[in-house]
Amino acid sequence: MGFKDVSNKVDFVALERETLAFWRESGAFEELRRLRAAAEAEHGIFSFIDGPITANNPMGVHHGWGRTYKDLYQRYHAMQGKNLRWQNGFDCQGLWVEVNAEKELGFTSKRDIERMGLADFVKFCKARVLRYAAQITEQTMRLGNWMDWNCLLYPSPSPRDS
Repeated sequence: MGFKDVSNKVDFVALERETLAFWRESGAFEELRRLRAAAEAEHGIFSFIDGPITANNPMGVHHGWGRTYKDLYQRYHAMQGKNLRWQNGFDCQGLWVEVNAEKELGFTSKRDIERMGLADFVKFCKARVLRYAAQITEQTMRLGNWMDWNCLLYPSPSPRDS
C-alpha cells in the first residue's frame, strides 16, 4: 500500500470544511461528551471559566489565538478523562458595546443618545450584541473549537448546577 500524492497547492478553506463536516457527520464531539460523562465518577469534572470576548465586533486574530488556546486546554483535560462543561461565552454588556454602538451611529456626544432616546439606544445595543455574537460563534466554529453551542442559545442549568 503506497501513499497518495499530496498536492503542494492546498485549499485550506476546503480542508477546513471537510474536517468540520467529518466531525459533524461522525458525531465526534457528541461521542467524546458521552464517553466523558460515563467516566465522570472516575476522573471528575473540569470546569473552565472563560474570560469572554465582548460581542461588539467581529473576532480579531488575537481573539482567535485566545479561543484556540482555551480550546486546546479543554481538550487536554478531556484527554485526561475528565468531563467538561464545554461552555464559553460572550461579554454582552458594558462600555465597549456602547462606545462601538455610538461609533456605528455616528454619535459625537452623549446628547445624541438622549435625542435618539435611551430605550431605542438600548435596543440598538442589544441587537448589535446579538449580531456580533452570532458572527463570533460562526468564526469560533470555523476555528474548530468544540463547544456546546446550544447552551449559548438555550442556557439551562445542568443537573450538577442544581
